[in-house]
Amino acid sequence: MPDTHRTIDAVWKLESAKIIAGLTRMVHDVGLAEELAQDALVAALEQWPVSGIPDNPGAWLTTTAKRRAVDHIRRDRRLTHKQEQLAHELEQHREPEQDDVLRLMLISCHPVLPTEARAALTLRLLGGLTAEEIARAFLVTGSVIAQRIAAAKRTLAERRVPFDLPDEGELTGRLSSVLEVIYLIFNEGYSATSGDDLMRPGLCLEALRLGRLLAELAPQEAEAHALVALMEIQASRSAARTGPSGEPVQLHEQNRGRWDQLLIRRGFTAMLRARQVGGTSPGPYLLQAAIAVCHAQAPTAEDTDWVRIAGLYEALARLLPTPVVQLNRAVSLGMAHGPQAGLDLVDSLLADPALRDYHLLPSVRGDLLARLDRRHEARLEFHRAAALTRNAAERAFLERRADAVTDTVPAGPTLGEAARAFLARDEPAAATVRSYEQTLRRLCLTLGDRHPLASLTADQVAGVFATAWGGAAARTWNRHRSAVRSFGSWARLDDLAAELERRPETASPAPTPDPARLDTLWDDPDLPLRERTLWRLLHESGAAVKTVLSLNVEDLDLEDRRAPAGRTWVSWRAGTARLLPALLAGRTRGPVFLSERRPGPGRTPAPADLCPQTGRRRLSYERAEYLFKEATRPLDPTAGGYTLGRLRGRPAERTPHMLSERA
Repeated sequence: MPDTHRTIDAVWKLESAKIIAGLTRMVHDVGLAEELAQDALVAALEQWPVSGIPDNPGAWLTTTAKRRAVDHIRRDRRLTHKQEQLAHELEQHREPEQDDVLRLMLISCHPVLPTEARAALTLRLLGGLTAEEIARAFLVTGSVIAQRIAAAKRTLAERRVPFDLPDEGELTGRLSSVLEVIYLIFNEGYSATSGDDLMRPGLCLEALRLGRLLAELAPQEAEAHALVALMEIQASRSAARTGPSGEPVQLHEQNRGRWDQLLIRRGFTAMLRARQVGGTSPGPYLLQAAIAVCHAQAPTAEDTDWVRIAGLYEALARLLPTPVVQLNRAVSLGMAHGPQAGLDLVDSLLADPALRDYHLLPSVRGDLLARLDRRHEARLEFHRAAALTRNAAERAFLERRADAVTDTVPAGPTLGEAARAFLARDEPAAATVRSYEQTLRRLCLTLGDRHPLASLTADQVAGVFATAWGGAAARTWNRHRSAVRSFGSWARLDDLAAELERRPETASPAPTPDPARLDTLWDDPDLPLRERTLWRLLHESGAAVKTVLSLNVEDLDLEDRRAPAGRTWVSWRAGTARLLPALLAGRTRGPVFLSERRPGPGRTPAPADLCPQTGRRRLSYERAEYLFKEATRPLDPTAGGYTLGRLRGRPAERTPHMLSERA
């Protein structure tokens, strides 16, 4: 029995993509196609342990699934003609399987889907992985992956995305989305963004399989072969990338005798194929593969042709001028033409918002500074990189690099120590502390927690503001500016906000989103209950955001649909009234709207802001604002997302005294 189940699992992983692809062409619905394929899998699990494994298990699953598809179509009288056509195809056993799998790849990676959903759906439909397997690979819960996949299927159905091969003019653009998803999966496996381990080999193998499959399905696409070459060569270094304890080993320190020569040869073969079918203008994956080839051809790190690599990165930067490409180009310049050349380019990237929290920026800068013997600066950069990464192995590695740099530590407190002492004062209210904490946390992340406080300047603060809040609203800018001024005054530093002009604030409120967009928001089934209740209440009451967030459970009059808030009343309508009981879930005291998690031991809120039954604190204005902006980006024509203040609609009908002062 266990052997049979293992065989079924292996066959499913190999054949599921072809089966689902063929079914999608029949029923024109990815979700339904997967359900029918799962029915066939269940039939195999029930029958094969008794009857034995068929001679051709893949064909058995395919035939069983397609018979279920024909049965489904027969039940729909409107598709009688289609039924006869498909039944005839089934009898003839002729299916354009390759085109079907390519169609499935294109629809799984369709640009209408968010990147995370594309990756999850691709691994589910083309990799045959379960939601739990995908969740383990990306370090999230199975329910999160299941929601992403369900939302992706729903979007494809609602947008009526056709299961057809696009014409030649559109195919290249659609294939670029597939290549992007496959490389994203590979990179998450090759250099995990979070967790304890540096690599997740299962994702690398799955990306390689998908890349090879795409190269077979689209043999005339040079970029598909180039991506395979790039992944094969990068994967060849896997055994040499970590030390005995799982610690990262840098490329120039790796034992090249441990590189997998079979994968390197396969990469070279794919590279030759890419050059044969490619035109005169190489694409981005071909250029990256050429860089990987340069590394693989060098017998030692000292023999690496860095001048050629720098030239390839320059060509790649012209074709793909992203900040990450420029950062990699800076590394190659530092190796080819000296560390100062690389540092000059890195310093030009410091103000780029896209690299604001990218740990490799301070890591690269620290390496270049160390080579220039600017040891104290290098040490600070390595510490800053360690604070930014979410991967435990990489964090430990960067901390060791920082500790290995010997320098004279300046006397006096660091920025991080001063910030913590400033926030620990008793005087400010909890809301003020939260606001100050946002500002100081950003300063510490950008400049480094261990940055000497005495060397903090107004120019450095202005640089942080330009990167973090350059495009923020005037009110947000001024709030952070005020926090910096208070901190500078407390720390007895010169005016840290001297380079920050106060921005004029306009009093006119932004218009409420049109009803159609709000209806879309209210009808979203994936919207958490807390957010749905808060947003409804804001819209129906017309009250200020902070007023609504200050409400307590014990003050709610659910029957009369109102609650006191200071000297005013907050009233609501039926939409909120339906949601509130479920949100409260039997709670009798504490804040109505709670944060997602309990506060840490060093951040205990005031008793009035803590729920005695759950131990969770009151939802902050900043967190509520962030969640609303993220949820409304798809609804906002500018893609920036709405602020909570735009929900303030016409207040619920009440007697005059209920809307003004309480008696």
